[in-house]
Amino acid sequence: MAAAPRLELVAIPGIPRIEPGDDVADLISRAMVDAGVVPEPGDVVVVAQKIVSKAEDRYVRLADVQPSPQALELSEATGKDARFLEVVLAESEAIVKCRRGVVIAAHRLGFVMANAGIDQSNIEHGDGSERVLLLPRDPDGAARDLKAALEARFKREIGVIINDSFGRAWRSGVVGVALGAAGVPSLVSQVGVPDLFGRTLRSTEIAIADEIAAAASLLMGQAGEGLPVVLARGVKIAAAARPAAALVRPRHEDMFR
Repeated sequence: MAAAPRLELVAIPGIPRIEPGDDVADLISRAMVDAGVVPEPGDVVVVAQKIVSKAEDRYVRLADVQPSPQALELSEATGKDARFLEVVLAESEAIVKCRRGVVIAAHRLGFVMANAGIDQSNIEHGDGSERVLLLPRDPDGAARDLKAALEARFKREIGVIINDSFGRAWRSGVVGVALGAAGVPSLVSQVGVPDLFGRTLRSTEIAIADEIAAAASLLMGQAGEGLPVVLARGVKIAAAARPAAALVRPRHEDMFR
């Protein structure tokens, strides 16, 4: 009998609080070694967006922000801080939808998400001034850099995913999704592949990177768990690597905007 397929997820303990300028790959490598977790060829390391953004110093002090008329108008409609909304506008191509307490924005990288992914949870506020944290400048590029550094350290080929938590238009709650990816087949088409009964699939695509990101989020948690790195072992997909940008639906295919 063939061995049963198996996927193993291991949260890496001992990742310190990340400060601007920190070498995230080095800190991950050290924590892995300390935990006795050595990557094997084909493993995927999933890294929380927040620690990448912190290392990139993607902080903005709200005290330094001057709200525009558009931000003030949006604040009146939503009840949110106009300074916060000015940062959202600066990171966005468009405001897709808003109502009291909710702003859905199209981020400049193509993601459609609440508040353009700008967050205030699980961050230090430094000198006491309120701060927000932006998404990484280039999530796919950051994933490539982490992949190269981790591979140089461990001398084996791996994949890297940078994940974040998204809400979904049709479902309640948040799930992990891939903002950046390297060495992973982020999106795999099965168009033309026969199903179990021989019927040819016509439109099926699988968001592999999102599925791995969501699985890792089960261990990372959403509050104070302090586990921003998860190793996934057993992901065996025979397809070419594609960046997470492939997962962003083109605007002309978006039926909901």
